[in-house]
Amino acid sequence: MSGRLKRGLQALTVVAVAAYTTLLLYQGAAQLPPSRPSQQMFAARQVSRGWQERAPRSVGRDYDSLSLSLPESAPPPPTPPTHRGPPPRPPPAATTALQDVFISVKTTGSYHRARLPLILKTWFQLAKKQTWFFTDTDDPEFQLKTNGHMINTNCSSSHNRKALCCKMSVEFDVFLESNKKWFCHVDDDNYVNVPRLVRVLSGYNPQQDWYLGKPSIRAPLEILNRDNTAQKISFWFATGGAGFCLSRALALKMMPVASGGKFISIGEKIRLPDDVTMGYIIEHMLQKPLTVIEQFHSHLEPMKFLRPDTIQDQITFSYSHYSKDEMNVVKIDGFDKRIDPTRFLSIHCFLFPYFSFCPR
Repeated sequence: MSGRLKRGLQALTVVAVAAYTTLLLYQGAAQLPPSRPSQQMFAARQVSRGWQERAPRSVGRDYDSLSLSLPESAPPPPTPPTHRGPPPRPPPAATTALQDVFISVKTTGSYHRARLPLILKTWFQLAKKQTWFFTDTDDPEFQLKTNGHMINTNCSSSHNRKALCCKMSVEFDVFLESNKKWFCHVDDDNYVNVPRLVRVLSGYNPQQDWYLGKPSIRAPLEILNRDNTAQKISFWFATGGAGFCLSRALALKMMPVASGGKFISIGEKIRLPDDVTMGYIIEHMLQKPLTVIEQFHSHLEPMKFLRPDTIQDQITFSYSHYSKDEMNVVKIDGFDKRIDPTRFLSIHCFLFPYFSFCPR
């Protein structure tokens, strides 16, 4: 065989081996699952989108939380907390009855004749043994009319913060001595729907810490820390003019800092009135949250927006003067406005029409 022929056969052999090897490699690759990096990246993006950032949610009622739509595969956003709302509570240990409630009414000597007769004629008749009036002067006439339930606190008759804290301090101490389950404070310009108050209190256990009321401000109160002026303190408080209630369990925890006149000292320290001092002690010092009860109402809100069909559901009402000719009162039919400018008589007869002075 010539050398040229031999070299040709060798070349053909090399080409054949290379072709066969290439065929084997191609078949092996064809049996492997195809790689799809674009689909894998898309799937990863889907997972990432499923955990997209959620909108901030305010703990107050003054701002509407934003809403973002999430894919079905993503967990739902958490339920926004209610304003200072408590965790779910167990059933109360026992149903609250009227005799379990201590109702204190803060008043002053100059308002005895102007405000107390209306209270004594209406809701006081439903809670004579449970209601006490805290004033700043002796008054034999109203001592008799209240069945001996008027207490002279010997506090100043002025409306400054020290005088207000002085009366609240006495109210608190007298409640502690009463051994009642609930302490409920109102002002002498409040009407109290007594049966509704008792029903609401029945939903809470007095052996647990409860601070029930309604704020009149849109955000927590912020004050300087008197012990460290570089710091600020933020807390909610229930407006005294709407009324508020404390459970006995909470009141007992307050004793070391609030009883025996200590309440007055704290009010002077923070330089704020009685209802704010109460919130400071409970929310800041004891770290117990205010539970908002919307059915408490003060003269700081427009009474005319309370619908007549919800009157029976409310706990307290109030009144004030917008001007000489305009009153801030509940809009309800009943007595002539000249006879009943505060609308308390009309509210009472709407709720309890069997009273003798109610129109038939």
